[in-house]
Amino acid sequence: MPRYIAYCRKSRDEADKQVLSIEAQIAEITEFAKREHLEIVEFVTESKTAKCPGREKFGEVIKKIEHGGADGIIAWHADRLARNSVDGGRLIYLLDTGKLVDLKFPTLWFENTPQGKFMLSIAFGQSKYYVDNLSENVKRGLRQKIRNGVWPGKAPYGYVNNPRTRGIDVEPMQSRTIKRAYELFATGGSTYTDIAKYLKKFGMTRKSGKPLHINEIRQILANKFYVGVMHYQDEYHEGKHEQFISKELFKRVQEELARRSRSKQKSHRFDFVGLAKCGHCGAAITAEEHTKHYRTTDRRATYVYYRCTRKMGRCKQPAITHNDFTQYLQGLAADIAIPESWGEKWQQLLMEDEQQAKLESAANVATLERSVLEIDHKLNTLLDSYLDGVVDPNTYKHKKQELSESKQKLVEQITEIRDKGVEWVEPFRDLIMCAISSHKIARAKNNGEELSFFAKRVGLNFILENRRLRGGLRGELKRGYTALQAGRGAWRADPSRSENSEIVGVLRIELRPDAPHAPILPLNYTPNRTGVF
Repeated sequence: MPRYIAYCRKSRDEADKQVLSIEAQIAEITEFAKREHLEIVEFVTESKTAKCPGREKFGEVIKKIEHGGADGIIAWHADRLARNSVDGGRLIYLLDTGKLVDLKFPTLWFENTPQGKFMLSIAFGQSKYYVDNLSENVKRGLRQKIRNGVWPGKAPYGYVNNPRTRGIDVEPMQSRTIKRAYELFATGGSTYTDIAKYLKKFGMTRKSGKPLHINEIRQILANKFYVGVMHYQDEYHEGKHEQFISKELFKRVQEELARRSRSKQKSHRFDFVGLAKCGHCGAAITAEEHTKHYRTTDRRATYVYYRCTRKMGRCKQPAITHNDFTQYLQGLAADIAIPESWGEKWQQLLMEDEQQAKLESAANVATLERSVLEIDHKLNTLLDSYLDGVVDPNTYKHKKQELSESKQKLVEQITEIRDKGVEWVEPFRDLIMCAISSHKIARAKNNGEELSFFAKRVGLNFILENRRLRGGLRGELKRGYTALQAGRGAWRADPSRSENSEIVGVLRIELRPDAPHAPILPLNYTPNRTGVF
């Protein structure tokens, strides 16, 4: 009596479209075997598509047939066994060689005869045609979707697929995060790693939970989808989805990407080139390598020096070593670093101020909206009076223009408050995080690139002058960092006062336009401190 292996398969990529589940197939095959008095030695189940060869469980069934473990196979239908020409031809060849004695299907007649094998090949061919035709129909639908300006695949970061409309919608939290990442990168003060760590805070990571890879960050920053252009099958199409990245911001990011790409293609990449200018003649600072041979030890060492390009004429400003440049910037990082207790307190106060600012903005918007409704009411009353002949045409036109201008100003104020009501929060939060991380930057070794990004992030107008002094590197600190520098000096003078920040004060901590500004100090400003190096 022939022994059969029952093979039940369910397509993994079409799980929601299967007419019969694996459980139902097992029940139907069991009932069929009892009715036909067939001996089933094993049930094999698999959840994998049969469009391509390579199913593990199906391969095991074939090996058992070849080694005599069973004589035949029972399946619900021929398409459960094969939907591709390779697997179908393999089964027919086993029938030709006699290793496979019989096939049984509850829904299909088969006998191991030339006519039966011919009908089986037709069934396999129909299964393959169904898959191929389905694939073409899906591709046609995707092409039509892209013609309509709708992205047919998984939405990129900042967007979400809408299952109801089959379109792409903006995801509020992710979109703000992506926009902020664009802004941080456009300033030139954040590395790819910085952007990856920033996105991780908001849940944008790899499947393993690790930050996104640098190449993934580059793809996000170069994705034209954010400005309404979809790249699909080597063609560009205009999208109809909502955009939250301006074309001007996208352009600046692409220029920064191109600049960093060019710098990587250079044979020598010097960390601090382009950061400072010569204090004597105003020319740019360049770098060069020198190799020195020590005869006593027969050792060669390579040193990097930064010097004036002398493109403005003769310049006697001496060069400085890479180590000297590094020490200058490490001293700067140490100047603006703050204790972690300060940072935690500031972040707590910042959250409180943010909530208060949002409440104030909402109250201001509500007041302005009431004023807009009052003007609308006045405009309607004015129109009724004009139609009733109470107001003459000249007075009507003059008053209408006056009210319309007032309404327009109120609408502009509402828009400005909604867009810029708490825009100071993220810059201040970045300042806090930068000040907290400055400790590590100041102590780290061989981090020239990170120091260069740090300097661009906190300062500007750097000048190299008089390399023998701590003041060899001078410049201007950006807003907020000057106060950090002065406060750092006070903390060094009395570390026991680190629990109370002298910068924050007692009322509010945000850097508002009407707040008093700290003076711009040179980077060699040393308030009541001992030596740094």
